[in-house]
Amino acid sequence: MTKIKTVKADPRDVLTGEHYLDGNHASAEGGIAAGCKFFGGYPITPSTEIAERISQRFPKVGGIFIQMEDEMASMNAILGASWGGVKSMTCTSGPGFSLMMENFGLGIMLETPCVLVNVQRGGPSTGLPTLPGQADMMQARWGSHGDYEVIALCPDSPQESFELTIHAFNLSERYRIPVFVMTDECVGHMTEKVVIPGAEEIDLVPRRYTDKSPEEYWPYIPEKDLVPLMPPVGKGYKFHITGLTHDYRGYPVINAEVQEKCVRRLMDKIIKNAKDIIWIEEKDIEGAEVVLLSYGITSRVVQPAIEKAKKEGIKVGQIRLVTVWPFPEERVRELASKIGAYVMVEMNYGQVYYEVERCAAGKCKTVLVPHAGGTVHNPEDVYVAIKEAVK
Repeated sequence: MTKIKTVKADPRDVLTGEHYLDGNHASAEGGIAAGCKFFGGYPITPSTEIAERISQRFPKVGGIFIQMEDEMASMNAILGASWGGVKSMTCTSGPGFSLMMENFGLGIMLETPCVLVNVQRGGPSTGLPTLPGQADMMQARWGSHGDYEVIALCPDSPQESFELTIHAFNLSERYRIPVFVMTDECVGHMTEKVVIPGAEEIDLVPRRYTDKSPEEYWPYIPEKDLVPLMPPVGKGYKFHITGLTHDYRGYPVINAEVQEKCVRRLMDKIIKNAKDIIWIEEKDIEGAEVVLLSYGITSRVVQPAIEKAKKEGIKVGQIRLVTVWPFPEERVRELASKIGAYVMVEMNYGQVYYEVERCAAGKCKTVLVPHAGGTVHNPEDVYVAIKEAVK
């Protein structure tokens, strides 16, 4: 693994102290603390507070905020800003997320570091603009066309909305990839205490620039970790980038051989570094009869059900997916032969559950507790599913 240097956050960007913030405002502060200096977005419920907060704060930290004409332009704007040398982000929800997918794919092909926060709501189509959902998770994984890998993080609180937005920026710079923060309306509008540490406690991954001369540099020659270094802006580097299949020079080469080399590396830079990217939290796994998986707000909703089942003597373990993509395949496969059942709880009809079922591969029972959104789960339904899973 390539050793990555970090720097400390700029004190001017960090609103140090204890605050009472909702998740959207906390995510905005996380982006600013991470050094984001460009935001291109279009207002859409329930994510608008992120854009509003940044529009108010950016003049104080030297950032540029632009309300674009739509979500497609917003995604393109942050790609351009990133290639212009600054950290950039956007936010959206529902139909806006769909509109961003085309240019998200462009960002994947160009290998552009940036962050997209999706505050999920109920769908399809216009759906439930003001109410929660978690049904964009498979779209995050496969929403743009072609083969590629993604990184998607799911906070379960305003505190994590702050912290994971910083983490998303670090991952985006580390692996030269657009990164998703897949939050939801509940977390986005939930107001809790958020502790923002001093700048000296916040480690940031800076832009990974080449040290080669302009004459020696090509934009897509990877390092040992399969991630190419970027050119510093305004230093005499001339280069070409394109969404077409391209070679190490960034020039289009339209044949199967170059397609294989190009796309294989886009995937491998995430797959082969997955152990360093995946972040899960485990609790009471040892000796568990059933393991419950969840992410985002659902990880908090399931707690009463778990406690009730434990009081009845059921050994319940828990895995919280902080990183949903890449999916923790190895761990799910490993545990499948040691437990009786997995119970997957998510506000959709089985998007991440399909991955649990695939990885369990029949070695244990797999149970889905679905919910179309609009409200969170009733913990009693989760409790009943746990009871049924251990029969």
